[in-house]
Amino acid sequence: MVAKPNLGRRVADAAEIALANNKYVTFVDVVTGLRWLHSRHVDLWRQGRAATLSELAAVDDERLRDAAAALGEWARRRGLRPVATPYVSGSRDRGALRFTSGGDQAEFTTHWLSPDLSEARVKALTERQAKAPDLVTVRQEAPWTCAECGGTGALLIVEEAEPHCLTCADLDHLVFLPSGNATLSRRAKKESGLSAVVVEFNRRRKVYQRVGVLVEAAALALAEESSLADEELRLRRRDRDRVRRAEQDVEFQERMAAEIARLFPGCPAERAREIAEHAGQRGSGRVGRTAAAKALDENAITLAVVASVRHGDTDYDALLMSGVPRREARERIKGRIEARLAEWRAPAHPADVQAARKRG
Repeated sequence: MVAKPNLGRRVADAAEIALANNKYVTFVDVVTGLRWLHSRHVDLWRQGRAATLSELAAVDDERLRDAAAALGEWARRRGLRPVATPYVSGSRDRGALRFTSGGDQAEFTTHWLSPDLSEARVKALTERQAKAPDLVTVRQEAPWTCAECGGTGALLIVEEAEPHCLTCADLDHLVFLPSGNATLSRRAKKESGLSAVVVEFNRRRKVYQRVGVLVEAAALALAEESSLADEELRLRRRDRDRVRRAEQDVEFQERMAAEIARLFPGCPAERAREIAEHAGQRGSGRVGRTAAAKALDENAITLAVVASVRHGDTDYDALLMSGVPRREARERIKGRIEARLAEWRAPAHPADVQAARKRG
């Protein structure tokens, strides 16, 4: 395909700017340079909230293909190195992103690298692009509805191109760590088997900005433990513990733990307390705070136990992070959950009961 002269010149101008700044050029650099797309549109697309990039562009598929052809012609004349680069969505399904509704996507996913780049730099760029992106959750102010349960919430994540609440997406066991301390965020994310970046749309700047990260509570505790030399972090932890204690409904959680022990006599007492404290935390929106759970409904209590086993005793979180669809991941671990529930439903051994009574 031969690009139109005027478009070819405009593409070349945008590409030269990107090459000067980055030592490589992408199709996204060019279309944003042409003002066909704003960076916020690219963010929406990368979050999986649009089926194709062209849906958000100011031009049609044909015009985008013309621009890609012009970029290729310019890059070959400049002697740039083509590198095929995967584009993966930051949504739960981690699907391949599409630029247009039909046709080969290779012309859009090629990155053009300067011959001046060292092999080490080329390798680093290639590895970074090949790495699966972080899961992205959005702090949404505008009204929205979960595609699965019909509810809503402060945060949403896209699954199968539709918004889902954190409970339906099996992310409600994670805790929110706000931005502000890069070291703590990095350590917590590294320790967490499952994590998700939280972004929010900045209306003034018209871009999505990172406002924090969702991580496992244990991972956050480990990260804080390794950073206790920092006085500010010690104060942060003290304040967070104070808030947590204020949020705990001790009496309700004790009754829930007792009901867990009755329904699952083989469940260790410490684990029953842990499940009750987690599921019954005030304001969490978890199953333990539902009206049914407050009435100690057997089904609601069982769901809380199942959630604990799913995240604590199986590789479910690792499956999600590797890109396995949620329903498929649940099916894979179903047998292990049933086996653990069967084990806990069995009466505890008399010696264990006696030992527990002696401990108090």
